[in-house]
Amino acid sequence: MLKGFFNVPPPQNEPVLNYGPRSVERAALKAALDEARSKQIDIPMYIGGKEVRTSKKLEIRPPHDHKHLLATFSEGDATHVTKAIEAALAAKADWEDLAWEQRAAIFLKAADLIAGPYRAEINAATMLGQSKNAYQAEIDAACELIDFLRFNVSYMTEIYQQQPPISGKGVWNRLEQRPLEGFIFALTPFNFTAIAGNLPSSAAMMGNVVVWKPAYPQIYAANVIMKVFKAAGLPDGVINLIYVDGPVAGEVIFNHPDFAGIHFTGSTKVFQNIWQTIGTNIHKYKTYPRIVGETGGKDFVLAHPSADADVVSTALVRGAFEYQGQKCSAASRAYIPKSLWPAVKENVQRDVASFKVGPVEDFENFVNAVITEVSFDKLAKYIDAAKNDKSVEVVTGGNYDKSKGWFIDPTIIRVDDPYYVTMCEELFGPVLTVYVYEDKDFDKVIDIVDNTSIYALTGSIISQDRYAIAEATHRLRNAAGNFYINDKPTGAVVGQQPFGGARGSGTNDKAGSMINLLRWVSPRTIKETFDPPRDYRYPFLSKEI
Repeated sequence: MLKGFFNVPPPQNEPVLNYGPRSVERAALKAALDEARSKQIDIPMYIGGKEVRTSKKLEIRPPHDHKHLLATFSEGDATHVTKAIEAALAAKADWEDLAWEQRAAIFLKAADLIAGPYRAEINAATMLGQSKNAYQAEIDAACELIDFLRFNVSYMTEIYQQQPPISGKGVWNRLEQRPLEGFIFALTPFNFTAIAGNLPSSAAMMGNVVVWKPAYPQIYAANVIMKVFKAAGLPDGVINLIYVDGPVAGEVIFNHPDFAGIHFTGSTKVFQNIWQTIGTNIHKYKTYPRIVGETGGKDFVLAHPSADADVVSTALVRGAFEYQGQKCSAASRAYIPKSLWPAVKENVQRDVASFKVGPVEDFENFVNAVITEVSFDKLAKYIDAAKNDKSVEVVTGGNYDKSKGWFIDPTIIRVDDPYYVTMCEELFGPVLTVYVYEDKDFDKVIDIVDNTSIYALTGSIISQDRYAIAEATHRLRNAAGNFYINDKPTGAVVGQQPFGGARGSGTNDKAGSMINLLRWVSPRTIKETFDPPRDYRYPFLSKEI
């Protein structure tokens, strides 16, 4: 293929708007929030391009204001899963035969729609449905999703460009990247609208057809994503959006002979169960399914005695408490040297005391609600246990209130045992656990960091000592798929830090990179001989000397 044919411009990361006072974007977002709160909508499933509703209606309420009804949605059953698969397979032939640049145009248009007329709507939906403040919604629902779409188109063109050399006179070798044979199941989480949009679209971009099931708390924004895809010209049946209980969907999908792969973000336990089910059913499938997943994290901040206390405390409060600690990458455990702890403790107490906690509609609130009552109750249980443990110090927070919304105050606890339960288990909320170590034990603490958790998603080293940085970077090479030096362990940017981890954190197929897109194609090598041989005999068979 000729390089000149691939003329997609190199992508640039979408600029993050700041939503400052009297800004145009702030006014537009406030208006979108008011508009969304002023009405109740009924959200359909989308199967084969048709809006599908059922008699079973479930409610969507803002986590920070659970007395307000935003919307209802139609919950489906096994028949809807089957219909979604049938619609996907019916659309498959036309979609995979469509030229790559036609597919690219759809998703580039979707990116432009989100950057323009849908920006306020998708951000407002994410704020209300998932309780994200304006800035967190902007970097997620707008900027990261735009970046996924634009960068993935660029990666797609690079993949199609990769061709073997012509291997000699009279022979032409070429490589064809085929969509997978069957349909892809996209199972997306509540916490990132960008991930919810990327998991189905990245597979579809490569010519695959998709059945997409979002987490129920994310449906309010998922509906906007689907509106954008339809407005961008996505053909009917390419991505089918269904709202069905997980086990019900799994029973149909993982027993279907045309199941070709899963693109997943969610809990480690669910992913392990899915993997086991696929293994049990492997004889039922036409092909070996692709299994791609990003799961949990117990992400760390390791501070060296040479670290700057201000840098450490800022990394902790931002890394642990932005979006209420409900990022897979959120700082959840920290290791602070004894000499640094007094200054760090003073800083975090000061900073957390300045936080405002409340609904997303008030832009002064840094912290909002956790996603559900189930999450609230789980976190409250851990906090109560810490408060009742004499070996644990509650440094900040420790309070919670669910009378109006699922509000957990940002909480930092200090433990004497580096293997205390909250140092090991994923909490997924605004709770940070700190272990204070003797300065001389930095070397030992590196091993503790490496061995404490089953997860290996993100982590950071904060130090002004380059030897310490080099040591930690090397010895913790398997402890984090995304590793940060002198920064918080969150905030991966598409095109700059492809995201994913290993161990119990997933398959490390790096969302936002060519690596991920290669999982959604199956290569075929084609050799064409222009002047084929006409006699089986090779020259060496001759009797002549």
